Amino acid sequence: MQIQGEMSVNKLIVLFVFDKMESALSERTVVEMCTAGNNWLNYMDCMELFPKLVDNGFLCRASSPDDEPLYTLTSDGRETLNSFYITIPKSIRDEISAFIKSNSGKLRTRQECKSDYYQNTDGTYTVYLKILAPTQPMLELKFVIPDKKTAQRIYKNWEHKASDLYSAIYETLVD
Repeated sequence: MQIQGEMSVNKLIVLFVFDKMESALSERTVVEMCTAGNNWLNYMDCMELFPKLVDNGFLCRASSPDDEPLYTLTSDGRETLNSFYITIPKSIRDEISAFIKSNSGKLRTRQECKSDYYQNTDGTYTVYLKILAPTQPMLELKFVIPDKKTAQRIYKNWEHKASDLYSAIYETLVD
């Protein structure tokens, strides 16, 4: 990776975010975090960078083909970041570190807990709930619900209650 100009610093910022999060991330999560959430990068630059980082071997896909793609830092990406780390302005490194320290749990939960619902031909609703892990889903549930209001409530509550529900199901089945 040649270090020249703002675009290369922006690439390093994205690599730094992955390094600090220490987990696989979706492109959507990274773009939201780097642009609207914190203004470390502009949206168009971030959207351009992501495929380049994958094509250059600095990020690789870490999820199954059926799920929203999750990416992780490769050894080449980590090596490049280590070599040019100092190129990222210290103020931005500090901001990223502080943001991730206080938000990493929430960010992981949001991308790992997926939910959706749709209306069936008989007028009932199916709510589909999933907890994702990097290589395969950890839990998938499908409920048929009689009304839209209940389906929406389950859909909205899933992100906040998925971890507790997973633990309860696991403990119940293992005992």
